Amino acid sequence: MPGASAPILWAGAALVVSAIVTRASIVYARRRNLIDAPGMRRSHTVPTPRGGGIGIVVAILACGLLPSIAGTASTGPTAFWWLIPGVIGIALVGWIDDHGGLSIAKRFAMHCVAALWTFVVPLLPVAISGGPSPWLVVVMLSGGLLGAALAVWSINLHNFMDGIDGILALQSIFVFGMLATLFARAGNTESAWQLGLWAAAVLGFLPFNFPRARIFMGDVGSGVLGFLVAVAVIGQMLDPRIAFASGLVACSAFVTDATCTLVSRMVRGRRWYSAHREHLYQWLVRCGNSHARVVAYYMGWNLLIVLPAIGWMNRSIASDARAAPAGFGAALLVYALAVGIWLVGKKHCIGSVRARSRHEAA
Repeated sequence: MPGASAPILWAGAALVVSAIVTRASIVYARRRNLIDAPGMRRSHTVPTPRGGGIGIVVAILACGLLPSIAGTASTGPTAFWWLIPGVIGIALVGWIDDHGGLSIAKRFAMHCVAALWTFVVPLLPVAISGGPSPWLVVVMLSGGLLGAALAVWSINLHNFMDGIDGILALQSIFVFGMLATLFARAGNTESAWQLGLWAAAVLGFLPFNFPRARIFMGDVGSGVLGFLVAVAVIGQMLDPRIAFASGLVACSAFVTDATCTLVSRMVRGRRWYSAHREHLYQWLVRCGNSHARVVAYYMGWNLLIVLPAIGWMNRSIASDARAAPAGFGAALLVYALAVGIWLVGKKHCIGSVRARSRHEAA
């Protein structure tokens, strides 16, 4: 196990590398005219460079490869070396898309390949050999496919939610930090340090994106963060000393907003994959709230609801091999409350915007 000082130093290095590359990406984006202009389907009001998430990706790849940090090679899907092809593939299609657009089909195909490589390919040797039993092989492969599907959804979910200053960066820092704390408490220090490094890389990007964005993360950053959040949550689910549903609760703000919005658009017959401004966080901005205030609402949910819920779910977990309660009951309550708030908040925002439009027209 690495000494206590080395992981801290490399997390600090990740923060610095991320900040340096992000600053350089602003200059690069302006020279290449990689600028997001304001529009009807956007929530910003001034032209802003995009693609700054490359700083996060470079920092994670450069600092996460070192053996003193990537000590998770024996812990399954959280082994960093196995994530590298997926991270690079997702970052590559995101980088290309940030430079002028890439078809949805091509991006989705790469997302699927990266997810299958990470969650299914490692299981193939056991499946080919026959494994302990055919039924166990079926269960393992089914679990791997489910993990891959969740990863693809997470990639796109986080892309959908990256629409205002700072919201994705702060959410991912919270999720990585929360899960790192749970890993550390369970005695899995290698995974805890790894997630701490990912959080540090995002923290290096944050000052350039919040409270006023000098550059947007772009698909290169949002896709990779969505992928790594899925890896972190699934890795946490595999640790029996942590309540199974902890990661799902940690992601509840984003999962609820993205999923409810998607379902709402599909029910109304709209193209769910088209750009829009129908997420709750976007409606809150359209109501006149600043980006910083809306982000504060989402972080308030994390601190006032998610943090106590996860603490309750993991109240009796020790650092031994004792299995933890799943925590499904608490997770269902959290999501029921989140959906209720989403419905009420969306109705209020729509009514407020319509009332303001009538007033301005009059």
